[in-house]
Amino acid sequence: MSKTNRDRTRSVRRRAISLAACGALVASLTTGCFAERSAMPAVRDFLIAWSVGNYEAAAGNTVGADEKQVADALSKVSAQLDAASLRLSIGVLGADPDAAAIVKEGDTAQASFSVKIDLGENGRPWEYKGHMNLKRVGGHWKVVWSPSIINPKLQPGQRLAVVSEEPERALITDTNGKSMLNPARAYQVGVTPGKLQDPKKTLDALAKATEMDGGRRLDAERLHGRVLSAPPQEFLPLMTLQAATHARLIQRLHGNIPGLEFRDIVAPIAPKAAPELIGTLGPATSDRLQEVGAPYQPGDTIGVSGVQLLMQRNLAGTPTVSVVAQDPNGQRTATLKSWPGEQPKEVQTTLDPGVQVAADQALNGLPFPASLVAVRPATGEVLAVSNHGTKGENRAFEGHYPPGMTFQIVSAQALFTHGGLTPATETSCPGTTAVGGKNFTTKAYEDSKFTNHLALSCKTALAQQSGKIDGKTLLAEAARFGIGQDWGLQVPAFTGAVSSPDNEGEKAATMVGEGGVEVSPLAMALVAAAAQAGTWRPPYVFKGNDVPNAEQRAPAQNLPSESIANLKEVLDNSARNGTAKAAHVDSEVAGVTSFTTYNEGGNSKNVSWFVGSKGDLAVAIAIEGQMDAAQVAGAFFG
Repeated sequence: MSKTNRDRTRSVRRRAISLAACGALVASLTTGCFAERSAMPAVRDFLIAWSVGNYEAAAGNTVGADEKQVADALSKVSAQLDAASLRLSIGVLGADPDAAAIVKEGDTAQASFSVKIDLGENGRPWEYKGHMNLKRVGGHWKVVWSPSIINPKLQPGQRLAVVSEEPERALITDTNGKSMLNPARAYQVGVTPGKLQDPKKTLDALAKATEMDGGRRLDAERLHGRVLSAPPQEFLPLMTLQAATHARLIQRLHGNIPGLEFRDIVAPIAPKAAPELIGTLGPATSDRLQEVGAPYQPGDTIGVSGVQLLMQRNLAGTPTVSVVAQDPNGQRTATLKSWPGEQPKEVQTTLDPGVQVAADQALNGLPFPASLVAVRPATGEVLAVSNHGTKGENRAFEGHYPPGMTFQIVSAQALFTHGGLTPATETSCPGTTAVGGKNFTTKAYEDSKFTNHLALSCKTALAQQSGKIDGKTLLAEAARFGIGQDWGLQVPAFTGAVSSPDNEGEKAATMVGEGGVEVSPLAMALVAAAAQAGTWRPPYVFKGNDVPNAEQRAPAQNLPSESIANLKEVLDNSARNGTAKAAHVDSEVAGVTSFTTYNEGGNSKNVSWFVGSKGDLAVAIAIEGQMDAAQVAGAFFG
């Protein structure tokens, strides 16, 4: 059934019958049951009236029970199943078309018919064989009423109900297979359907309350259908709300909505670390259901951000859905049909707990928002993701910052490969220089080797060399470092952007990491990793064969060995003798720093960078303020 049809109101859908279904009833008159024409109109009229929702007319074709009771029983079938549609046809689906659908013995008869019920969000269509007895009353055939007409296993006094049994959500783990989630206090918020005096009032109020929470809301109409189809005497959880994360919503709901119940639980749902990446759980509001799709329903607790959202189906599996016959006291007496769900699967990340702790500690207490990403150069594994003061945003992956002079890694690589320069090339570092009519300023230093000026983040020295390569070459080198490319990463990330320079001034600005160049900390961590390993590798954050699209990661890019050797010399010199000296906790540390002021939305902003590596560990740190990022890197490496 299409999503558009599922979104129609239940009142319309339960009365809908396709022309094909009606045709099946009429067409059956010409099958092998033709000889039983005298009983056929009664069977046909009853099934058509039931199908189209004319329950009084259907009941008028019955005997053996009060017609109002019959009409009431038939009218409740769709609601008790939360059904999207009900199709009935004389005969048995898949049976011999020449087989008799009605067998008569004197003044009695038996009729067979087929039932196909679309359970909508509850699962696949339910198909079964129905039967009814008939008898001749005053010369007319009548259907002898019994609840077994609705389903052969349904007994007098029983109702249908849909039971959805959700498996326990699987864990998100680190690279060692240890859980990334801590137990946290939460509330299961739900209802006992049979205790609700006015289900619509309760569920409308619940939907309105969730609408106040960030503009999202539960779908009250679909939620109403779910509640009506649930076993009346059993608690039905509608959402799980973490006490700390959803405090305001809990306060709005508690005691303010009639019939709403709260149950205290403790569940492993709070991220131990990297919360912006790991993500959180929340109620399945309408917009979130559009993201995760079937088989999840309004009121389910699903992932709403990060890995919890992206890997929802893996982590949650799918529920086992059963249709049951239930006594008035709430006891289930028979399972009529069951559709087994899929078992949840653990999602293992590449996060290394030791590296993650070091990253968090390095940023802890900083006076500005800051982000840090650490990757393994030999593989592209993301080992740590830390965000400090970013208000829940994963700026480590999605931040947009100008790289400033840390972009010298890309520019120097281009000059070493295509511009004829070496680390020993003599260059000048004036306080001000103009290139293509564009002025560049920096702290002035005496003439020296190119490597020394790069170590001191001399913007003018690098800008003056921009004429050695063309814009196309510069963009190609940036692409080889993965900037602006599709990495095939399964979580949201900004890969960077480098505009094609229109003139010499813009090209020089691009080389010094200005002129509209934007990157994320993850993009620059990969640049540092490529400089260390000699090969750019795409990042990844999931391990295991069950992770979808793992084979769609971008291909690795090998960089020229001679120019990489020159680049390593520059980065090592910067850490030993230049602006990155505060990060040089041992001889393995190499890297560069930058402090850049830029304009965003008419506001002046700052970003301080460290981009570098230590052994098989590459890191990028972006701090939204003026400070020595190398000191933070030193704390991380130390």
